[in-house]
Amino acid sequence: MSTLSPPAPRRHMHTRRIHCEGFQRDDGLWDIEASIVDTKTYEVEEPYRGLRAPGLHVHDMQVRLTLDDEMVVRAIEVATLEAPYAPCYTVAPSFQGLVGAKIGGGWRRAVNEAVGGTKGCTHIKELLFPMATVAYQTLGSWPKRRKAGAPRQVQVETDPEAAAKRPYFLDGCRAWATDGPVVERLYPLHFRKSSRDAA
Repeated sequence: MSTLSPPAPRRHMHTRRIHCEGFQRDDGLWDIEASIVDTKTYEVEEPYRGLRAPGLHVHDMQVRLTLDDEMVVRAIEVATLEAPYAPCYTVAPSFQGLVGAKIGGGWRRAVNEAVGGTKGCTHIKELLFPMATVAYQTLGSWPKRRKAGAPRQVQVETDPEAAAKRPYFLDGCRAWATDGPVVERLYPLHFRKSSRDAA
């Protein structure tokens, strides 16, 4: 249920569902999986598939990235289950060009080089960017819940060597501003007073 303000009168036309999950494998690697599904709420007449009833999948694609601890792609699997054109089903081999690429700086460039333009599929390519974010969330997960009765501990980075390893997410949003209260509490070695605080 939406908590946005009531909308203007309208008619639902299209739904795109993107679903991403991260898994820790028993062999020490990581799987990041994603799917994209498009549906219409009305009948459409497609040039190749013909009449499509409301709710039938216009697009249905899946991707699995297998990563190591350094977030280097060890394997990639791509599946196109539903697509409007025959060439859409032929793009999977191009995605093998991402094996060996690393999620992080340069990921967008690596994706565009491997599967940009006519080499790949726009929809599958789009999945690779939220998958990168899910990879960070999966490999850098919150600590597991403590056992009942165990003292509550807040993870605070106090290792002096960590000062040289600035977390990638600092200054990436309001919560992780290096002059803000969250960084001051959890990453004090990286906290910087703002110029207005110093004044």
